[in-house]
Amino acid sequence: MFKSLPPAARDTLWDITERFAIDHRPGKLDLILGMYRDETGLTPVLEAVKQAERKLAENAAPKTYKTMAGNKAFCDGMAKILLGSGNPRLKELVATQSVGGAGALRMLAELVAAANPCATVWTSDPGYVNHRPLMASGGLRVDIYPWKANVQGLDLAALFSGLNNTVPGDVLLIQGCCHNPAGIDPSFSQWEEIADFCLNKQLIPIIDMAYHGLGEGMDTDAAGLRLMVQKLETVLIAATCSKNMGLYCERVGVAYVVTAETHSLPLIRKTFEQSARRTYSMPPEHGAAIAAELFSSPTEWLAELDVMRQRIQSVRTTLAQALLEVGLNGFAGIHQHSGMFSLLPLSQQQMEQLRTEYAIYGTDEGRINIAGLTEQSARYVAKAILAVTQRSEVPGTTQDN
Repeated sequence: MFKSLPPAARDTLWDITERFAIDHRPGKLDLILGMYRDETGLTPVLEAVKQAERKLAENAAPKTYKTMAGNKAFCDGMAKILLGSGNPRLKELVATQSVGGAGALRMLAELVAAANPCATVWTSDPGYVNHRPLMASGGLRVDIYPWKANVQGLDLAALFSGLNNTVPGDVLLIQGCCHNPAGIDPSFSQWEEIADFCLNKQLIPIIDMAYHGLGEGMDTDAAGLRLMVQKLETVLIAATCSKNMGLYCERVGVAYVVTAETHSLPLIRKTFEQSARRTYSMPPEHGAAIAAELFSSPTEWLAELDVMRQRIQSVRTTLAQALLEVGLNGFAGIHQHSGMFSLLPLSQQQMEQLRTEYAIYGTDEGRINIAGLTEQSARYVAKAILAVTQRSEVPGTTQDN
């Protein structure tokens, strides 16, 4: 029966990851996937997470089935972290736990498709590589708008021009902070303009909060989201604890709908439950239970998150300075970027040269994970980038150990 299966589309991101795994050169650099690494190159389990797991093990709750909406304490705690504990719109919210942030996006896509099947979802270009497939697989048309920088930061004029053809009821999918892959975030005043644009064009935003806390801090990273929720009648949110708690494989996500149409909340909840039932029935409990514990007593977790964010910022500064020191002034914008990623102005061929000649692995599009660098390796990367842009020599094929 499988002879008629069409060829599977290549996933270049995972192809590159597999190449990295079989590369035996010492000092190779994995700047591919969006995972935090410490100065030793490891992705640590947070001490706060270890404590939460010990507490859960000691209490040993039965492994019975939960509800299709998932862990309520997790969903409620995450909402307060995102919107602020005193936000009056917490009363106008419905939530469903999901299988990671990608699962939340898919749940929201199915909800939009059921409510407005004619809607088009507009995603940024460049943007998270899985946004378009997730929205399309949920039954929606997908289009793009530009996400690029000018001397002031995000080029809002280009963004709004790219959204000229939107119609009322269309969806604007926008990352709330730490843009993947560009690293370019709106300023607060730009968020105000984006909110007003959505209001005037009658667009429904889906705000993807995948890296909350890893940019400028918990409150600053959530400022754009909170402004949108304040100004707009309806806002959809996809969020995850994969990055800010290091719970990558636990698949801890949540989808929210905040709407002034409070009479619709029960139906939205039922629609979420139906989506869950026909796919996975109910989300995994363990990671959500860990997150709920951290929300109930967040001090140590937030302190560890601060350390993670500060390390990323420090390494980013080192890379930006190293690029300037070797004469690559065209890379100066990296210093202003936020979060784990930056998009290097390099060609696919140059990114391949970084992999084959210098054991530096980023994506074909030029994205690198800043959190995969150390102070030492950042300087090596700067010299390698100079080499592939000017074909100068860098001693050795790997960084000095």
